Amino acid sequence: MHVPKLFQETDEKIIEQFIRDTGFATLITKGAAYPTATHIPIELEINEQGEKVLWGHISKANPQWQEFENSPNVLAVFLSNINSYISSSWYNHPNAPTWNYMSVQITGKIKILQGEPLWESVRRLTNRYERNVKHPVSLDTLPKEVQKQMNGIVGFEISIDKVEAAFKLSQNRNDKDFQNILKELRQSGVYISERMADAMEEQRKRTE
Repeated sequence: MHVPKLFQETDEKIIEQFIRDTGFATLITKGAAYPTATHIPIELEINEQGEKVLWGHISKANPQWQEFENSPNVLAVFLSNINSYISSSWYNHPNAPTWNYMSVQITGKIKILQGEPLWESVRRLTNRYERNVKHPVSLDTLPKEVQKQMNGIVGFEISIDKVEAAFKLSQNRNDKDFQNILKELRQSGVYISERMADAMEEQRKRTE
């Protein structure tokens, strides 16, 4: 993706935490006439070889998985739900309005997971999101008839060949405009806008 240098995020720890916090991505494959995309949970994991990879699964009814073997080069897009319109009326000079957002794109090669690796990938995914549930369920203790639903999914692992991160958080604005943007976002009463202000402020403190 095109990322102006000013908006590039290169800190590996921050990028990895962003992937974990987002946890939901768009998996894009080559497709036939047009690219194919599926929106699914995808997790950053360590495989048996000690490699950082992405794990996920899709429904076997979804024909996208049939592309994995012949077109293994894929793209996973993690886009934060924290994004916001930025009005140019908040600047102290005429300019164009814009949009602030955070996104990480990972390109790599995909392969199908079967057997124990597939089970482990779903187990970890389930355990992660069940840990804060009042009455958590476990993949290992679900009734056999429920566990059989695993037969209806196709698991995958994606190598991490290239990582591109765009954190567009008004880094190109002077202090006065930046503070005014923060004020306007916080006064909006919109939850996502307020969280965008938090992200902007945290990023600026990190790079000062």
